This record gives sequence, structure tokens and C-alpha cells, in this order.
Amino acid sequence: MTGVIGVERYEDGNAVKIAWDNGRTARFHAIWLRDNALDDQTRSPANGQRLITLQDVPQDTRIADVRLAGGGIDVSFHPEGRTMHFPAGWLLDNAYDRLPATGSFRISPDKDVWDGSLDAAEVTDDFGEVSRQPQRLRKWLAHVRRFGFARLCGGPVENGALLDVVKLFGFVRETNYGKWFEVRTEINPSNLAYTGLGLQAHTDNPYRDPTPTLQILYCLENSAEGGDSLVIDGFCAAQRLYQEDPGGCMLLANYCARFEYRGTGDVHLFSRQPMLELSLNGELTAVRFNNRSTAPITDVPYDDMPAYYAAYRRLGEIIDDPAMAVKFKAEPGDCFIVDNTRVLHGRTGYASTGGSRWLQGCYADMDGLLSTLSVLEQQTIDDAA
Repeated sequence: MTGVIGVERYEDGNAVKIAWDNGRTARFHAIWLRDNALDDQTRSPANGQRLITLQDVPQDTRIADVRLAGGGIDVSFHPEGRTMHFPAGWLLDNAYDRLPATGSFRISPDKDVWDGSLDAAEVTDDFGEVSRQPQRLRKWLAHVRRFGFARLCGGPVENGALLDVVKLFGFVRETNYGKWFEVRTEINPSNLAYTGLGLQAHTDNPYRDPTPTLQILYCLENSAEGGDSLVIDGFCAAQRLYQEDPGGCMLLANYCARFEYRGTGDVHLFSRQPMLELSLNGELTAVRFNNRSTAPITDVPYDDMPAYYAAYRRLGEIIDDPAMAVKFKAEPGDCFIVDNTRVLHGRTGYASTGGSRWLQGCYADMDGLLSTLSVLEQQTIDDAA
């Protein structure tokens, strides 16, 4: 277990400097340490929520004394005259003393971009095993966080079985389609997904605000010729575009597209969001690409519109590149989940006669999945301690 091996009062008590036994060093400001103290008067022991406001912390807070204690440090604060303990592992996990991230376009280090060479078996597990074994569930959910995509096989072939998948980590997000929707051929369909046509890879529902962050598709029948599922890493596609045309890529990030859906008479959904969303420090956080639902784009200035459309076209060409796609034919009882802010999904066309193809789909939210994954990871740490 990592421990603190050295600590010194720094900058006349306005900060401390810490050294761990793994060779890492970092500085922490006094006001930051006091605001984030872990004692039961600062944070609720029941849920960890902060019990004080920053205004309750003296503005002239400084460190009067600091010393090693229990593998971490004890810090005495002036003018309150209180001493509080900070564990070594907590300090290491929350260290902020590093160079700021730079660059106008980058991918988070906790995400692995991929193309068609990704082996779907690497992110596939058995429904029964994942349902029964917390460590198998932890591993499967970690695939979703890392790759934005994972599969399950061997599930029950039952109407509504996809809800059992969501129960493994969170809650269904109900929409105008209901708790789930049917993906099979319809006469006079309200959505092109309900036909046998091939569908270009896309993210779902960009016309919603907020957009659903997870989508699950569950196979109940698939005897039709064709109808293979395919998934594409939108982050990888955006990265390729940036490498080829940085200026065009940034146009897709800096200007909003418009997305719209008019279904039945009582549904009209609309949003204005960029196709490529970047955080303030240039990290790619979301991809929105859905040709069927793109409304007239009016937020791009006249002089930039030709270059914008060139980048839009090129992004579509990259997405359509067969080398980008992981393709598979779902069998009854199989399902897959995608991070709908990152991974695009589509299908090849299929014959509407001589077989059937029936999938059910639903939406859920990433916060529930990440919460479940965090709890499972902490249990693994506790069991190893």
C-alpha cells in the first residue's frame, strides 16, 4: 500500500509538499485541503456530502503544522486550531499538482480508441455469469467505460429481457417510445429503423436534450438474410478527421448542428449541439452523428459553410469505411450496449421475407453504470486489503 514518506510545510503555510514511497511528489494548497477535509464535521459520514460551505472556511486559512501519521499526514489549520488527517491513498488519488492538459483536440487517457480490428470477443461475456458474479460484472462494465461498447450472450429469449440487462447497473430511461421499443419491419413506420433498410452507423436521439448516454439492443429473433449489426468508435473517426483536417474538424466542434424528429402528431424533438463536442481543455467528450435526423444547419457563418460541409462529408466517409466497423450477427439472447455519446451503431440491410429480425432496444444513463462500476471496484480494493 502506498504511503507518504515525506512532508513539509510550504510557502509559509499556504501549502504543503508531499512525497510518497512510489516516487511521486505533489503540492496541496491549505485552502484546498481544508475545503476537502474528511472529518465528520466537514463531510457526512453517511454519504460523504459536504456539510459546510466555502464561506464557513476562514479566508486566511493556513497550515500551522503538518506531520506524518498513519501512513498519511495530520494537518493543523490556522486560525481554527483544528487538526485533520488525510490518508496517503486519498491524497494520491486527488493530487492536482501537474502540468495542465494542452492541445486543441485530445482523447481521455481512460478511453481506448479502436477500429474494425477490435475483436468483439474481447468485450463479450455470458449473461448468466455476469448476472451471478460481481467480478464478471465489474469487468464487463469496465469494457463499456474503456471501449464504449460491450456484448452479452446467452440471455433469456423473452419479451422485455433487455430490462434485466439494465437492472445489472442502473435504470431504464423512458422516452416517447416507452420503456423499450421494437426494432422490426413495420408497415408505414414512424422511424426508418423499423424497416429492412440498411442503416448508416449513427448515434441515437441527438434531437433530445440531454441525449441518452447508453443504448441497449437485445436480439429475440434473427433468421432473416442480412441484418448484421455493426459498431464504430466515433472517437476514432473524429481522431482520424482531426489528423487529416484539423481546421475542418474544429469547425464541427465550434459550430452547432441542428437535429430534429417529428414522429407521431404529439412528438416534436429538437436540439442544437455540435457534432463533435470538446471540453474547455480540448478533450473530446461526445460525438453526434445521425444523417436521418439532421435538420438544416444554420449556425455556421456563410464563409465557413463550404469547409464545414467538406468536414461533415469526410467524417461520414470515415464512418462508412469498412475498416472502421466491428460487425457481428446477433443471435437470439444476445445483446450489446453502446456509449451513445461515443459509439455509432448501424446494420446491413436484410430481406423482409424468408425470415425475421426482431430486436428490442432501450436507453439508460452512464451515471448509473459508472456508479455501479465504482462500487464494484471499491469492493475489489477492500477485499484485497
